Amino acid sequence: MVSRPTAAPKAYQDPPAHPSGARPPALDPAAVPAHVAVVMDGNGRWANRRGLPRTEGHRVGEATLMDVAAGAVEIGVKELSAYAFSTENWKRSPAEVRFIMGFARATLRRQRDELNDWGVRVRWVGRTPRLWKSVLSELRAAEELTAGNTRMTLNMCINYGGRAEIADAASAIAADVAAGRLKASAVNETTVSRYLYAPGMRDVDLFIRTGGEQRTSNFLMWESAYAELYFSDLAWPDFDRRELWKACAAYAGRERRFGTAVDRVAAPASPAEGTAQD
Repeated sequence: MVSRPTAAPKAYQDPPAHPSGARPPALDPAAVPAHVAVVMDGNGRWANRRGLPRTEGHRVGEATLMDVAAGAVEIGVKELSAYAFSTENWKRSPAEVRFIMGFARATLRRQRDELNDWGVRVRWVGRTPRLWKSVLSELRAAEELTAGNTRMTLNMCINYGGRAEIADAASAIAADVAAGRLKASAVNETTVSRYLYAPGMRDVDLFIRTGGEQRTSNFLMWESAYAELYFSDLAWPDFDRRELWKACAAYAGRERRFGTAVDRVAAPASPAEGTAQD
């Protein structure tokens, strides 16, 4: 039997450095969040404050996403989820929805080659109904191009809603139970996870929201059950990889207990440490 030479692993390019020359903080790799989820809020308000249409904020936000993705690769994040368009965003003006859909399509086409060079796998997470076919086509093309990359996964959450995801999973589970493919008594948290839009997605470690609001807005509700929350007053166009690194450093300093507790009873003060009031 003739042995075939194994293909050499793909060599990834490093993302370009930040224009300031800033480098990521030297964190223990074990303290870096494996999965960062970002609600990219404040685009419209950023534009309006400058006398610009809301759509201009979305346009500038594209560069921010690429810079944050570069920073995530540099610091060692393994998965980055970007809330690009929610199931509730269909309620916005038809003009803004048309712009966002068209802009998402163009962004995917423009950026997929660079993301591929960096070793980033692009994955779409969301619902098919109502999503423009042309946007879905670009998402599938980006997924196909980057499928073999292992450096980081970028989840593009477009036409996504956390409640919708859980409801769709429950519906699919119910259908399989009714068809005899699954026993109701066997349904547990692991089962539900397998029926979510991206079954291989890691649990979110660090959840970032920009724009000054302090809410999670129906984003990755199941996956973020134990996420550390980080709220930034900066609008998304003013955010960059340096702000991501600040959030990662804050995350590294937090104690994550996942429902457990540790007693840390303070030692009694020594007589020398007492005061006349003791």
